[in-house]
Amino acid sequence: MAYLTIKNVKKVYPNGFCAVKDFNLEVDAHDFVVILGPSGCGKSTMLRMISGLEAITEGEMILDEKKINNLSPKDRDIAMVFQNYALYGHMSVYDNIGFSLMVRKKKQRFIHERVMNASKIVEINEEQLKRKPGQLSGGQRQRVALGRTIAREAKLFLMDEPLSNLDAKLRGDMRVEIIELWRKYNQTVIYVSHDQVEAMTMATKIVLMNEGVIEQVGSPNFVYNHPETLFAATFLGTPQINLIPGSLEDGCFKNEMFSIDFPEYKGINVEQVLLGIRSENIFVVDKDEDFILQMDYVEYLGSKSILHGLLGETQIAVNTKEDVANLTNCKVKLNKTKAILFDVQTSKAIRGDQNAERS
Repeated sequence: MAYLTIKNVKKVYPNGFCAVKDFNLEVDAHDFVVILGPSGCGKSTMLRMISGLEAITEGEMILDEKKINNLSPKDRDIAMVFQNYALYGHMSVYDNIGFSLMVRKKKQRFIHERVMNASKIVEINEEQLKRKPGQLSGGQRQRVALGRTIAREAKLFLMDEPLSNLDAKLRGDMRVEIIELWRKYNQTVIYVSHDQVEAMTMATKIVLMNEGVIEQVGSPNFVYNHPETLFAATFLGTPQINLIPGSLEDGCFKNEMFSIDFPEYKGINVEQVLLGIRSENIFVVDKDEDFILQMDYVEYLGSKSILHGLLGETQIAVNTKEDVANLTNCKVKLNKTKAILFDVQTSKAIRGDQNAERS
């Protein structure tokens, strides 16, 4: 049985706006789940419903075999790290870390042991424990927020975009620290983010949301390589996945510039499709090309370059280590085993014969 089960959860506000629609998710113990999506998709609302800060309109939540729908936040045994840290400015760092334990009227010795252990884990020294949060840097304040969460030793840890207020370098450092803490202490974490890099590097499971609904759930690798919808395909990946318009005729993708056979789609006909192929799955070749790109410009990124070209009116990006600086046209070939065909009308990936071999 899943450690956290969310069944048919819905959130409708008094003005009639439906922020979350029919949300279903199973979280296993020790998972690091990232709820990912653009601003306004409902991900933070979902996290607040799990924590008890928002009431759910319909559905149920079961944590460690206990229904928590109607429990107050303090009775759910859930710890939460907020985007703005939510530290008490008039309290010392020590008291901030131990605050939730003080509220629960734990003994002073117990509180001290937990605070000192948590501060050691997040590398807050004794001098910093005496300071007020306003005397710390953004990274240090985030460590205090994490320390407060660790001191709780809760059943479930929730994190609502905790790194979004940090600069790029510090964000990268804190990502590593959070993952190391999770691996070391084997907690169960649900983490909300709009940043695909955070999701891809941290999650054991991604829950991709759009306009209040789940688009896809799976490991980072699976969602990236096997997107089920156009939204999933385009939301993950930099540069964005290439989408080439055409038609599917008895398993053959055709457009004005080229055609490719896909044996697993034999017998399938769709009038309007998009062939999705990521930049790392297109290769610069000398011969046997699938099509020729009209060169536009090249981004040099040190160990590699991203070639941008035109196939008719379609922009194509190619991730390459080849020297293409002086070319006006470029021969390229697709790794068609990595291609995904989408039905334009439904915006969903077309299902073919999974047993067919791609030549």
